[in-house]
Amino acid sequence: MIRVFIERHVPTELTDAYNSLARENLQTAMSTTGFISGEVLHDISDTEKRLIVATYRTLSDWSRWYHSEERRQMMDRIGPMLEHEEKITIYEL
Repeated sequence: MIRVFIERHVPTELTDAYNSLARENLQTAMSTTGFISGEVLHDISDTEKRLIVATYRTLSDWSRWYHSEERRQMMDRIGPMLEHEEKITIYEL
């Protein structure tokens, strides 16, 4: 199994719109092959910082989702809301 950590910075004024799209993105990801679980965390000391933690069965399963048309379309909508590009780190269990 792997865990994918996705760090995003969302300006306060875009939080509601971002949260709605992020939930939609998670729901879509949940139906993909190899997805096990996901959660969104908020940094206590930085209200604009979000951390998505997703667990996938294999790196190939994550890669398939990462390069999918569905994720690209979602990131076309989410990307402009971010203060800078998302940072993705992958760990193996």
